[in-house]
Amino acid sequence: MENKDKTRHYLVIDLKSFYASVECVERGLDPMTTNLVVADPTRSERTICLAVSPSMKALGVKNRCRVFQIPEGIEYIMAPPRMRKYLEYSAAIYGIYLKYISKDDIHVYSIDEAFIDVTDYLHKYGKTPKEMAVFLMDAIADKTGIRATCGVGTNMYLAKIALDITAKHAPDFIGELDETSYKLTLWDHRPLTDFWRIGPGISSRLNKMGIHTMRELAHADETRLYSEFGIDAELLIDHAYGIEPTTIADIKRYRPRTESISNGQVLMRDYTADEARIIVKEMTDMLCLEMVERNSVTDSVTVSVRYSARYEDPPTKGTAHLDRKTNADSLIIPEVVKAYNKCVLLDRPVRGIIISCNNLTEDTGIYQTSLFDGMNGMSPEKNKSIQKAVIDIKKKFGKNAIIKGISFEEAATGRERNRQIGGHKDGE
Repeated sequence: MENKDKTRHYLVIDLKSFYASVECVERGLDPMTTNLVVADPTRSERTICLAVSPSMKALGVKNRCRVFQIPEGIEYIMAPPRMRKYLEYSAAIYGIYLKYISKDDIHVYSIDEAFIDVTDYLHKYGKTPKEMAVFLMDAIADKTGIRATCGVGTNMYLAKIALDITAKHAPDFIGELDETSYKLTLWDHRPLTDFWRIGPGISSRLNKMGIHTMRELAHADETRLYSEFGIDAELLIDHAYGIEPTTIADIKRYRPRTESISNGQVLMRDYTADEARIIVKEMTDMLCLEMVERNSVTDSVTVSVRYSARYEDPPTKGTAHLDRKTNADSLIIPEVVKAYNKCVLLDRPVRGIIISCNNLTEDTGIYQTSLFDGMNGMSPEKNKSIQKAVIDIKKKFGKNAIIKGISFEEAATGRERNRQIGGHKDGE
């Protein structure tokens, strides 16, 4: 149906305290009145609660808090995370959207949040944008028992802001914004970090410029903004006025100039530099297998090391620059270890590692030869055939069916992580 006034209408639907709500529903409990947290009871009290139920939030317990931060005197259920179960619910809810909306008009933002362009469906279903939101939220609740909140806006940014700032205070959990109401109600809202895409770093830089609200940002000297933020100033200025030209169709069409893949891990205790080196090897090996499966190759790999919070050292980084595009573990792992050895602070306990394979391109199967090929007793072709065999075995018999000896080291985490989904225990 043609949209005659050219105004688009977006919804952003967020599933309330999603993991906690799923655990309540699975137990036949009301997510809105049950005190429940999703956290791994086998870890220490410093472990992060992946979700807390709405009733816990009403008692002042913050989402993503640590277990020891829950005030004494609050009785609650602790549910071990079940990531596979949450993925099943998320897929079922996406299926509900597809009953009424084309996949071309849906952008899945995260496991519990989705943007939906309902512009061309309002006439079909005879509903206003808000009525369309209620319709979909009711369908989710009826089918799954999960409650949702929703932002309604005339562009994707305004819909997101309506969700993040206004919906949580609305009795029906729905917020609505257009450019006019945005300026009237939120131009003087504080803090700036409540606004999408403004994190603590950007907020701090704006504060130093005397900018504490969107009104002040809208009227700021653009020359100063571009000097401070470069091209990103354009986004900040647009958002200050409630403008967002990007559509879901634009997102669907977008193809990045370069691709990368990464693997990150937060360690459960302080690791020495030597112990962390084992983790680096495991993670790099996993990324090499992922590249083979994706039929991709890389020419550089970056390792980032984060240290214990009791020290205030910033993360350190090192990059392994390879002399050819490859996905061979026999070539990549030694170079990544060299990069790690150069960047790691040997006298600091390690608590986190991120490894990124950069500039991915398609593996054409054509290999640049080197004087050193074969010195390790393995050609690139043989290396790849072994990696493919490993992938096939893992797919058929499980990720731990075949692993390298290094994963049996005391400090290794590969076997445990292979039993996890999204870095968390599946619980089933």
